[in-house]
Parts: sequence; C-alpha cells; structure tokens
Amino acid sequence: MKHRISIAVCLLSTALAGACIAATRAAAQQAPVRLTLEDAMHRALASNLNVLEAQTRVEEDQGTEARTQAALLPHVSAQVYANYQNRNLRAFGISIPGIPIPSVVGPFSNYDFRIYAQQNVIDLASLRALKASGRALDAGKMDEQDARDLIVRVIAGLYLNAQSAQARVQAAQSRVTDSSTLLKLASDKHSAGTATGVDVLRAQVQLANDKQALLEAQNLYTQSLLDLARNLGMSPGTPLELAEPLEYRDLPAAQPEDLLSAALASRADYLSLDRQRQSLLEQQSANRARFYPKLSINGNIGELGRSIGGVATTGLLQGQIDFTIFDRDREGEAQQLASRLRRIDDQVADLRRGVDEDIRSALLNLQSATQQVSVAADGQTLAQRELQMAQDRFQAGTANNVEVVTAQDELARAQENYILAVSAHVDAKFALARALGDTEKNILQFSTNP
Repeated sequence: MKHRISIAVCLLSTALAGACIAATRAAAQQAPVRLTLEDAMHRALASNLNVLEAQTRVEEDQGTEARTQAALLPHVSAQVYANYQNRNLRAFGISIPGIPIPSVVGPFSNYDFRIYAQQNVIDLASLRALKASGRALDAGKMDEQDARDLIVRVIAGLYLNAQSAQARVQAAQSRVTDSSTLLKLASDKHSAGTATGVDVLRAQVQLANDKQALLEAQNLYTQSLLDLARNLGMSPGTPLELAEPLEYRDLPAAQPEDLLSAALASRADYLSLDRQRQSLLEQQSANRARFYPKLSINGNIGELGRSIGGVATTGLLQGQIDFTIFDRDREGEAQQLASRLRRIDDQVADLRRGVDEDIRSALLNLQSATQQVSVAADGQTLAQRELQMAQDRFQAGTANNVEVVTAQDELARAQENYILAVSAHVDAKFALARALGDTEKNILQFSTNP
C-alpha cells in the first residue's frame, strides 16, 4: 500500500513539473506586445517616477490649501471636566476684618460640560492667504503637466530610436538578399565558364560583410527595445514589436511669430511661473492685510454645577476685534516676497526668450531635415538604379562583379543617409511639439499628419 502511494506521489510530481515547464515555455513564446507611439506614451505616464512624484506634490498643495482655508471656517471644540479641590483663601488675599475665616476651604467639587466655538467674520489676511494657496495649487498642476510633457518627449525619442534601428535592420536584410542573389549569379556564371573564381570569392566576401552588418543592426534594434521597455515600466524581458515603422510625413511650414503666442498659452512651465507670480501677489496683499483689524465671534455653552445632578446651563457670546500695532515680522516677510517676485519676473522673461528660441530652432531643423530627406530619397533611388545596371552588366558578361559590389556599398550609404534624414525630420517635429506645449497632443498630431 505504501509503495502504491509513493508511486502516485511521484507521478503527480512529474505531472506538475511538466506543467511548470510547459507554462514556462509558453510564457517564453508569448506573442510580442504591439506597441504604437500613443501606447508607449500612455504606459510611460502611468509608471514614470517623475510623473508620480509630481502628482504627490499636487496632492500636497491641495492639503496646504485646505489648511489655509481652515482659518476662515468655524473652530468648534468640546471640553468635559470634573474636579475635587480645596483653596487657600489667604493666598488670594481674601479676609474679612473681625470675622474669622479659615485659611483653607474645601474640599469641594464641580462639573463642567462645555462646547466652544469661534468664527472669524472679517479676516482679510487669511482670505488673501487662501487665494495665494489656490494660485500655488494651480502652479503645482502646471508643474505636473510639464513633467508629463517632458516624459512624453523622452519616450517619443526612444520610440524613434527603435524605429530607426528597425529601419536599419530592414535595410541590412535587403542587402543580404541582394548579396545572396549576387553570389548565386556569380556561382552560376562560374559554372558556365563566364565568370572567374575571383568573382565568386568577391561575392562571398560581400555576403559575409552584409550578414555581419545585419547582426549588428539586429543587436542595436534589440537594445533599443530593451531601453524602451525599461522606460515604460515594463520588464526588459517583455517581447515588443513596433506597430508603426519609420515614415516620412511632411509638415506645413509656419512662422515663429505665429506660433509664439500660442506656445506661451500652452507651455506648462511658462504657465507655472505665471501662477507662481500670481500667488506671490496674493501673498503681498495678505502681508499688507496683517495691519487691518480682524473681527471674530466666539462663545461657549454648557452645564456647570457642584454635582452632576445639580448642573445648570451657562454660556458666553462675545465679539472681538484684534488690531496689530507693531509687527516686525511683517516687514521681513514683505522684503522676502518682493525679492521672490523680482526673481519670478526674471525667470518669466528668460523663459519667454527660451520658448522663442526653441520654436525657431525646431523650425530650422525641420526645414533642413525636409531638404535632407528630399536629397537622400533621390540618392537612394539613383543608388538603386546604379545597382540594377551593374547587375545587368555583370549578368550580360560585359563587366565583372566589382561594379556590383561597389554599387551595393553605395546603396548601403544611401539607405543610411535616408534613415538619418527621416529620423532627423521626425525628431525635429517632436522638438517643435515640445516647444509649443501640450506635447502629447501635438506629437500624435504630427505623427499622423498625412
């Protein structure tokens, strides 16, 4: 009986091990994730550390605003106490001439159950402070948006690097195909006695070089996917597949002057500085309001008595006006705020010039890249024709395959020039999208522009 149980346990363990191995192989052979540029941006925004930290800072600013608002809301508290005590009347200067009074009276007890409330009716300093915290919260939200725009720009660049690497793999694969065709042609002609062994050897060397270039391109492509997956918060072992190949899409020309005003209305970093400036102006108003009178109403109501059964209702309601006569701290705060305001004004002016420069630089790069794409496309077409003509001459027996190998090298350079030109054009569009603000929307619009 024990022997049968042992056999059953062994069989069960073997089955489980086989299932684990099968599951591991299935996971290893899982279909790659087809990733569009939009998918990549959404994944990055959901997992990037800088974006997550910016979100927590916004939540912190929301807490600050709530705390500032508390100064304008009622303050209500409750207190319950019971005591048992005696008193030294002489210590309080209580005596009646001619009448003997004991120095210590008691012990006695009393009970008090009471609710206290206070409400500021007029408090301009707190009101201005609340408005300042609201502007600071707006600035924090703009900082969060700026962090998102920066991450979108980075991810778009990484996606572009992967697209460029993929295009190089495809170009290298096409060269391997051409070299294989050349080797077969040279071998056939050598067998027919119309080509020399040098032609066959030369074709073999060219094929080996192209295969080596293909392996290097494939490795660089895999490395670019690893880098992209890491920045998307995905496991580096996750198989990826780009759903959008590298393509040239023209973008209508625009003038910097026409784009600057729109960019200043959309750039999150510029809007953040503007909100910070508004917050400082409200803080200055709050600083001046510290000398204004503050009106408040407070009171209490409760039950007071010598015993729990003998308590009676008592209460107090009073109005209070507070005046600040001397406050040295206010002068120091005013100096701090004025200095911060000047610093913000300098930053706003500098960033405005920076936005203008970013737009102009992106437009210049875009114009240059457009011209480069046109020239590179013509060069690629001519190199392809040159290769075809060289192959025809070699096949006709009017030349050896030196011309073919040379034409293949020229085509490889033309293909690389075209990939570089298109990549530069796409990167210039991404840079323009970042310069204009609302980066995610603009990048997607530029990427799908026909």
